Amino acid sequence: MGLPKEYRIVLGLALVFIAIAAVMISWSPDDNIAREIDEEPEITVYFHETKDKQTMKLEEYLMGVVAGEMFPDWPIEAYAAQAIFSRSFTMAFIAEGGLKDKYGTDISTNIEKAQAYNSDAVTPEIRQAVEMTKGEVMTYDNRYVKGWFHAYSGGMTTSAKEGLNYQEPEPPYIKSVDFGDNEYAPDDVTHWQVDYDADELQQLLATAGIDVGELKNLEVTGKGKTNRITEIKISGTEGIKTMHGADFRIAVDSTRMRSTLVSKWEFADGVLHIEGRGYGHGVGLSQWDAYKMAKEGKSPQEIATSFFNNVEIKKLYN
Repeated sequence: MGLPKEYRIVLGLALVFIAIAAVMISWSPDDNIAREIDEEPEITVYFHETKDKQTMKLEEYLMGVVAGEMFPDWPIEAYAAQAIFSRSFTMAFIAEGGLKDKYGTDISTNIEKAQAYNSDAVTPEIRQAVEMTKGEVMTYDNRYVKGWFHAYSGGMTTSAKEGLNYQEPEPPYIKSVDFGDNEYAPDDVTHWQVDYDADELQQLLATAGIDVGELKNLEVTGKGKTNRITEIKISGTEGIKTMHGADFRIAVDSTRMRSTLVSKWEFADGVLHIEGRGYGHGVGLSQWDAYKMAKEGKSPQEIATSFFNNVEIKKLYN
């Protein structure tokens, strides 16, 4: 005989709850829970330019981040949306250990490790934007959202795995958003091009740990759902290696190869010619699209939540 009906129901519900818990644990650790706190926290910041360490209030730090990450004279709603993203990014970053192991601090001003910072560029508008969103973070299932952001999506944002070569399970709140054309985005981020000669590329790739000898060919062999490069085959006199497009972009200077949303890729006569759209990894908040939404009258909260799926704004402190 099988189990009585009431036991089967209880067992079935238990299995459902276990499955849900497993999914939750798979994408976010328990220490990432967004808890309300009594007062604004202080954080420690490593200044990679001077190697100094400073302790400051979180909101003071965020003013410098917004000033470092955005241009002057932008709509205050765009600054405020950036503040929500940067606050979320910071809290998630600290919850995962920050940079305690490397610098003994919560975060760094090194953009390759965290976020840009420029306290000298803080304006009254930026100060107001940060203050009007004080304590506000994005959450999913009451956990901090990784507040990834970039300059311009090129018209469509992407997944963490496609845009960042993210090695952990794709966060459930990530979504690709089609924003279409943006009349406010400047020409140098709407369309860009760059050339690398083979000798320069060989040196840049070797520094990144990709050494195949004298370069013979570079071929795009994989693209993701939003048409960003996910695999490049690099051939040389000493072998063949593959590399994710996001890692390749960082290796060859991400300020020159501005995105992996590439429309033309040509390696000929010892020169790699690339043309593309957008600026940055393409995940999360697109700053120029936030600018457009602010111009259209959207609130900071409406702007922030439009880039992710089913996220909520939570106020941690007053």
